[in-house]
Amino acid sequence: MKFAVKLLWIFFFTGIIAIVTLLLCADYGVFGKMPSVEELENPEADLASEIYSSDNVLMGKYYSENRSEVKYNEISENVIHALIATEDERFYEHSGIDAQALGRVIFTAGTQGGGSTITQQVAKMMLNQGRGTMFERSIQKLKEWIVAVKLEGILPKKKLLHCI
Repeated sequence: MKFAVKLLWIFFFTGIIAIVTLLLCADYGVFGKMPSVEELENPEADLASEIYSSDNVLMGKYYSENRSEVKYNEISENVIHALIATEDERFYEHSGIDAQALGRVIFTAGTQGGGSTITQQVAKMMLNQGRGTMFERSIQKLKEWIVAVKLEGILPKKKLLHCI
């Protein structure tokens, strides 16, 4: 019995050390480039390239995502409230990661919706994350969490909403 308890504590502390090591490796760029403080302070969205004729008529756009820049004060408050209600209902209460939503995802295996916050979505956009193996997606999620927490420490919530 005493050996089993000792073994349990060893596994527990080994797990904690492994998680901390993994987070530090991700933060220091071992698994790929992380955004600098300057990039975090000035997040940029991939905007569509617009082609104009000589008489200033829009001829077309080139894009992977059709994004156009809009000033925050041009967005209706109703749109902002709808975004928060559908994507991140505790947006003003968390600091990048919503533990309650994450717990829901774990206990329901994701059948009742995702757990990403608006800030995590901004982080994912900044990291240009895509598909990959299960391991690669897990590392991407760790990087996303780290960037989300850093973004929350640097940018006001209003600026984060403008980035999405």
